Amino acid sequence: MFTEHVLSLAIWLPIVGGIAVAATGDRRAPLARDLSLVVAIMTFLVTLPLYTGFNPGTHAMQFGEDYAWIEAFRIRYRLGIDGISLLLILLTSFSTVLVIVSAWRVIQVKVSQYLAAFLIMEGLMIGVFCALDGILFYVFWEAMLVPMFIIIGLWGGANRVYAAVKFFLYTFLGSVLMLVALIYLYYQSGSFDILAWHELKLGRIPQILIFLALFTAFAVKVPMWPVHTWLPDAHVEAPTGGSVILAAIMLKMGAYGFLRFSLPITPDASHELAGFMILLSLIAIVYIGFVALVQEDLKKLIAYSSIAHMGFVTLGFFIFNAQGIEGGIIQMISHGFVSGALFLCVGVLYDRMHTRQIRDYGGVANRMPIFASFMMLFALANTGLPGTSGFVGEFLVILGAFQVNVWYAFLAGTTLVFGAAYTLWMYKRVIFGAVANDQVAGLQDIDAREALYLAALAVAVLAMGVWPDPFLNLTHASVEHLLQQVSVSKL
Repeated sequence: MFTEHVLSLAIWLPIVGGIAVAATGDRRAPLARDLSLVVAIMTFLVTLPLYTGFNPGTHAMQFGEDYAWIEAFRIRYRLGIDGISLLLILLTSFSTVLVIVSAWRVIQVKVSQYLAAFLIMEGLMIGVFCALDGILFYVFWEAMLVPMFIIIGLWGGANRVYAAVKFFLYTFLGSVLMLVALIYLYYQSGSFDILAWHELKLGRIPQILIFLALFTAFAVKVPMWPVHTWLPDAHVEAPTGGSVILAAIMLKMGAYGFLRFSLPITPDASHELAGFMILLSLIAIVYIGFVALVQEDLKKLIAYSSIAHMGFVTLGFFIFNAQGIEGGIIQMISHGFVSGALFLCVGVLYDRMHTRQIRDYGGVANRMPIFASFMMLFALANTGLPGTSGFVGEFLVILGAFQVNVWYAFLAGTTLVFGAAYTLWMYKRVIFGAVANDQVAGLQDIDAREALYLAALAVAVLAMGVWPDPFLNLTHASVEHLLQQVSVSKL
């Protein structure tokens, strides 16, 4: 009985739990913290049977649920996951626990609402990754914007309202054309069943138009160059937890959309426009790497680094081979670990110094050696050091790109140079050297709570880097099936 409804439980447990946390009110912050942590841990535990009970030998959707919702329009509450969805769901539930723990002492105003927003958003994001009905997917996709809008707008920095509105408008308007495409597919197939859309025979022009309509939503969410400008503002102004979820999960929703919708529904258009997608991806990798080099704000530097690393993901998807697509998927998960960890590290420093400017730091290792060790690991993972998760995805994408075009591989490989340049230069200025000022001299090393969530991410980064096979095995069957779908012309 449990396994039959585990996806619904993973979606609705954090949503209902979030509502319960919000109901505790402003005056019962300790209760809100305890309850939110219990709900987050329970949700993570609920998602674990998805891994233990998953059959990696088939591409078929598993743990399926299918119920009538709006019969007049054949809209159904249809859920299911494959290996790609599974990894993203596990990443979501894992990251949410860490965000709740990281906010334990930091958030002192409207604590219950803050924690409730993250729990509700967790359920909606999990819904995105397992929805198999187009309208259900769209509802989860759009509803997820509201909690993040509130998180940035209420608990963000000085320019939080501007950043929140920009985030909402970019992502909401980008999704309008996606809704038009979903409605067109409904009239072509007679249902909102996403898997049925994969079998549709569409002409060249409809495929191109649908691809471009979906592209407006997914490219903004990734974000791809040149529609990336909302992300640095959102990251800089968002509280630490908001930045972690933005980087670790939300960016992956756009990449997931390309895999679930664009490639299988419009394979011919995907091939025809692959050069365009590869160009945008390479610009993100190379140009944004240069932009990251000149940043003086810690969060903004990591935000631009995220854009460059997500360029690897989209590059891998549109070179149409197994190494590229699997590398892109692994890069998504690795980036979730590494970028989330880096934003948490910035949060640790900001909580003590109340500044994100690199020039205000220096010599942190003299006062916080344990923290400096953790941050060194995450910085090296961000550069793609072998033995860390950052290496696996990038290596596979470069390997796949080399089979298609040696210049794609060469340009993609430059991220190893640029990534090392801006990440290690940032680390040097912040962590090494003499103690820069009295504020740095007064720093205290991380406590047990901070060490706990940083250690959890360190284990994840090293485990994926040293032994990536369990992650790759989950995706093989789904990727092979996707490549078969993309290789079959529908014209």
